[in-house]
Amino acid sequence: MKRALAAAILMAIPGTASADAPTQTAVLAGGCFWGMEAVFEHVKGVHSVVSGYAGGSAAEANYSAVSTERTGHAEAVRINFDPSKVSYAQLLKIYVTVAHDPTQLNRQGPDTGPSYRSAIFPQSAAQKQAAAAFLQSLRASGAYKRPVVTKIESGAFYPAEADHQDFVRRNPWHPYVLVNDRPKLKELKARYPHYWRA
Repeated sequence: MKRALAAAILMAIPGTASADAPTQTAVLAGGCFWGMEAVFEHVKGVHSVVSGYAGGSAAEANYSAVSTERTGHAEAVRINFDPSKVSYAQLLKIYVTVAHDPTQLNRQGPDTGPSYRSAIFPQSAAQKQAAAAFLQSLRASGAYKRPVVTKIESGAFYPAEADHQDFVRRNPWHPYVLVNDRPKLKELKARYPHYWRA
């Protein structure tokens, strides 16, 4: 089933290879940023991943405030990548097939609330156009039984506190990581071995 789902998504979504700049930045939200960060840190062509908050104000961009679910932020990751090695479209494919479930509304797994929503924050007009085409193709593909709820949003990105950075690498045996994040890394390696980086 998973292989069929991946095949449907890969066939339905157009590529957006663009190597006009040495590096590009993507900002994606899809549940707890620990697992999102861990997944993209293991993708070849990704230079760095930072956990943080997107879609709200600078004044309230901290874990305590965001956890109230009243600030408008989403837990997100900022990905700096080399588009000649991994395209924005490929990052989006990994985002919906490994990093999170795009059919869960305002939640991911055990985490609930709008700060855990599925959202793409384009960093350029080209990314916005690519993200819109991606989501349209994904929905038309019929790859998911439930509706894809991912939204395209705007807003600044603010890095999270130091103790949230590289959380999975620093805490590989944390119970949350074992249950929710380690399986994503296993799935990334199995589904996209040519993009896997240890």
